[in-house]
Amino acid sequence: MAELPVVPPDPASVALARPISFDARYGAGHDRALVLGGGGLWFVAWQVAYLHELGECGVPVASATRVVGTSAGSLVASIVSAGHLRRVAAEVDFLAKVPRLVGALAGDGGLHESQQRALLAFGAAGDAEPGTIRAIGHAALAAQAPPPERSRRSMRAVLAMRRWPEALHTTAVDAFTGERLVVTHESGLSVARAAAASSAVPGIFSPQPLHDRRAMDGGVSGTGLHADLAAGAGVALVVSLAAHAPADAPAGMTQAVGSQEREVAALAAAGTTVLLRGPAHFDLEALMDPAEVAAARADGAAQAVADADEIAAAWA
Repeated sequence: MAELPVVPPDPASVALARPISFDARYGAGHDRALVLGGGGLWFVAWQVAYLHELGECGVPVASATRVVGTSAGSLVASIVSAGHLRRVAAEVDFLAKVPRLVGALAGDGGLHESQQRALLAFGAAGDAEPGTIRAIGHAALAAQAPPPERSRRSMRAVLAMRRWPEALHTTAVDAFTGERLVVTHESGLSVARAAAASSAVPGIFSPQPLHDRRAMDGGVSGTGLHADLAAGAGVALVVSLAAHAPADAPAGMTQAVGSQEREVAALAAAGTTVLLRGPAHFDLEALMDPAEVAAARADGAAQAVADADEIAAAWA
């Protein structure tokens, strides 16, 4: 058999890979950074209400010049950095009834056995060793999940964005190599594609094409925050679903026991003032339930009022 020509590596694909490193101080030069983690439809509504209400209380969160979004947090990060927070906050109850949005974050229909394998591998993973991440990624690639263009269409309909805001950084993971990927305005990709990749939970959604890579959820990496992308910034508001989780919370979804505490400590050690915030309580069973969106919105707004003075003092 004749040898086929080898195509040189695509520079745009290569540039997406960025190792997790607090020493790199990726956020240096930015006065304010916003780091938004994932947590399904419930946490999207909570974050939108929380950030909007902070703005109403005089905290200009949209002034952040580095906005990092992971998994469902990539959707909120896109909304904030595009200046659409007020509009979406007014429509969030309505959007929760839109099948496209619900499907983009929660999936639809039952799961094939191949999908269950990938989802269970992700849920059971108690570490972020390269072999663990690659095994999850290979299961995701093998899963009979809905075609990737379906998620992109849903994200495109919800975001309605043509321009990539310079502040926005979304994260994903190469499903074959296990590398962390960071998508920015320099990547030559649409926001909808980047958000769909960042939210591609293994087994629920197919990995998304990002140039010559196939990318899955940014949370399949030992972190649901990727706070290192804010390291070196003056102040970082980190919004995490697990902000108030006990330090000995069980491992799972590639996050080891105490991983968030170590990540926040590393961010502070890089010279960044860290404001870690999130819901005081949540129900894991409700994260994908559209019926819980109104309660999430109310809870997020109330928490913002309680936090506003302290955040305003650091954000100034």
